[in-house]
Amino acid sequence: MERKFLGIDIGSTAAKAVVLDEKGEIEQAFTVPTGWSSFEALKSIGSKLSMPMDEEHYACIATGYGRNAVAFAGKTMTEITCHAKGAMTLFGENPMNVVDVGGQDTKVITCRGKAVEEFFMNDKCSAGTGKFLEVMANRLNISLEELNELARKHTEEVKISSMCTVFAESEVISLVGQGIARENIAYGILQSVAGKVSQMLGKLRNQELDIYLTGGLCEAEYFQELLSEVLGRPIHSDKYARYAGALGAAVFAKEQAEKGRI
Repeated sequence: MERKFLGIDIGSTAAKAVVLDEKGEIEQAFTVPTGWSSFEALKSIGSKLSMPMDEEHYACIATGYGRNAVAFAGKTMTEITCHAKGAMTLFGENPMNVVDVGGQDTKVITCRGKAVEEFFMNDKCSAGTGKFLEVMANRLNISLEELNELARKHTEEVKISSMCTVFAESEVISLVGQGIARENIAYGILQSVAGKVSQMLGKLRNQELDIYLTGGLCEAEYFQELLSEVLGRPIHSDKYARYAGALGAAVFAKEQAEKGRI
């Protein structure tokens, strides 16, 4: 029996897994909540795989902040490397800028010549991340999906001026107290994240490259529209872009296995 190729990306909010078959085609791609423990998330991943999760059945590479929980992985790799590999697998190897809004951090990556040329991470503050959106959505007593749908219905452009999550939450509380419509507050929340992403992209040397969105927000259509509006240019994505980190890890697993290294 030939092994398949498994990429596992355990993030702070969600854990993703991608399985490639012998031809490198995606056979499985799914996500589970990380919850309170990376080890529990790993058990959930194992329950969804079609074969036992071990070295005999899978050549595996793990990434994400919980990657060290994957004891049977042949190797662990950084999120930056795996996200870039996943993006280039999905979108081709032309030079590009990749944006990933994760639960714990936001990354902007320039890919060129099959490699990472430059990157920046916002990992010291939750502003502009999925956690920021989660806190704000909870304050409005809605889900992240509802946040996007509400924002689309806005009638006024409310601005959230603070990029600190604690202070921004206070702003939202104040706006609610003033009777500002939830859809307008939702717009302000998403606009603040788009603005943060724009600032980070502004740090890259090659800002003229096409921009591709990966991570959980690639499924948020209105956020993509808003980010395109803020940047003044189209944002590209793909149905598998949410799994870019896990996909990149799976592709690396296939390459390493074929060289006999894992």
